[in-house]
Amino acid sequence: MKTPLSVAVAQLDCVVGDLSGNARRILDAATRAKAAGADVLLTPELALCGYPPEDLLLRPAFLQACAETLDALAAQVQGITVLVGYPAERAGERFNAAAVIQDGRVARTYFKHRLPNYEVFDEERYFEPGHEACVFELKGVRVGVNICADVWESGAADVAREAGAELLLVLNASPFHMHKQGLRYEVLRERIADTGLPVVYCNLVGGQDELVFDGGSFALDRDGTLAWQGASFAEELAVLRFADGAWLDRSVPEPRPVEAEVYDALVLGVRDYLGKNGFPGAIIGLSGGVDSALTLAIAVDALGADKVRAVMMPSPYTAQMSLDDSREMVRRIGVRYDEIAIEPAMRTFADMLAPQFAGLPEDTTEENLQSRIRGMLLMALSNKTGAIVLTTGNKSEMATGYATLYGDMAGGFAVIKDIYKTFVYRLCAWRNAQPGGPVIPDNILTRPPSAELKPDQCDQDSLPPYEVLDAIIAAYMEEDLSPREMVARGYPETDVYRTVAMLKRNEYKRRQAPPGVRVTQRGFGKDWRYPITSRYRDA
Repeated sequence: MKTPLSVAVAQLDCVVGDLSGNARRILDAATRAKAAGADVLLTPELALCGYPPEDLLLRPAFLQACAETLDALAAQVQGITVLVGYPAERAGERFNAAAVIQDGRVARTYFKHRLPNYEVFDEERYFEPGHEACVFELKGVRVGVNICADVWESGAADVAREAGAELLLVLNASPFHMHKQGLRYEVLRERIADTGLPVVYCNLVGGQDELVFDGGSFALDRDGTLAWQGASFAEELAVLRFADGAWLDRSVPEPRPVEAEVYDALVLGVRDYLGKNGFPGAIIGLSGGVDSALTLAIAVDALGADKVRAVMMPSPYTAQMSLDDSREMVRRIGVRYDEIAIEPAMRTFADMLAPQFAGLPEDTTEENLQSRIRGMLLMALSNKTGAIVLTTGNKSEMATGYATLYGDMAGGFAVIKDIYKTFVYRLCAWRNAQPGGPVIPDNILTRPPSAELKPDQCDQDSLPPYEVLDAIIAAYMEEDLSPREMVARGYPETDVYRTVAMLKRNEYKRRQAPPGVRVTQRGFGKDWRYPITSRYRDA
């Protein structure tokens, strides 16, 4: 057997724009990898500047700072080859690049061939495609370089193989969505079938605004067998040995349920959004319902109970069980808890508006006032303490507009914005089954959901059953099915057209909603760009 090539995989949580901090992370990983005997260190896509840098890439000073930071980093690297992702500028053109650092300098540079322009990606806005291979030799192994989308399509990996590559190292910033890891395996196995090249796939980890990168880096043999997989939703440095065309180190974790993956994504998204933006803590308006209960559990798991504050704001329509359930949950979870009755404010607003509303019947206006009073109180507490308000609306509500603009939508981060109501219950059940015992009282999970803005109110008075509603939203959003096609599939015609009409009518609300963690293949954010003003009607 030949002397093995030791490949270190650095799964890093980089911060967009933190050039010096990201360089320190990379250098630290290189130092530790060298100490562990590694010959080469692989880092994620655009690790130097963080991903995605978006319109920072249009600023010449940013690109210059990236170049200077890369040179300073390279000068400190000795005794190990390091692959660093960064944005490069050449003759006025920008490239998504990987620098091969050896002996204190950038020895080679690879430019990404395939530029994704779908879902949350818009790299064609910023970069030009590369065309050349990057292949270099280490310990008798010819190593090729690809970057993320290069392996999602044929072409770039073939160019590497034709240039003599025997092993493919891939830098990635592949954001999480449900069932994404299986899709990654499938795509890489297609590239292996085309090229016969074993692969190391190094993925970014961490939250960046609405995106969460889940890590889960892995190595595949030349026959597509999974040899190793790294941690999910956590930083990791691993060293793998490669000899005679095969991986010598083998470690594959047991598959995890989708609920566990999504919950971890939400926790990491909250932790990094608050941590990277410098918020000292979070404030959550409790209602006694399932959405605010799940949001509270996620926040505590992300930040610790000492950094989370729950506020219950009862009205005359708030059921006693809602108060009891909220008090019980905060007892179990250990956060600061306050109750602020909103009835005095309701009376004040009623008196102020009485002359304007004279002769007009009560309607949703009065209901929305309650929600806006609560939003105003939460934002006042946020302003006074610096803590960010986490909103509690789910995807089903965001789709249909079953939320009050400047009311329960008021806040800085929408934790479960991309979680369907039916999946909210699945996440709650999963969380309650974890060691330490249930944190969400059973009564919250079993009672009919209600906004409690009027007597005996129930969500299903205004919406189709959530099982039907969520399926229709998913079919329209994620599959782009027309109402006619959904009806042909067996969905109730009335519910279909009603749901689609609500979804379209409420785009103006969603444009004003805070960002939130994306966990489906299409969320209301970067990958949903529908006009507010439109006369198109689906058939």
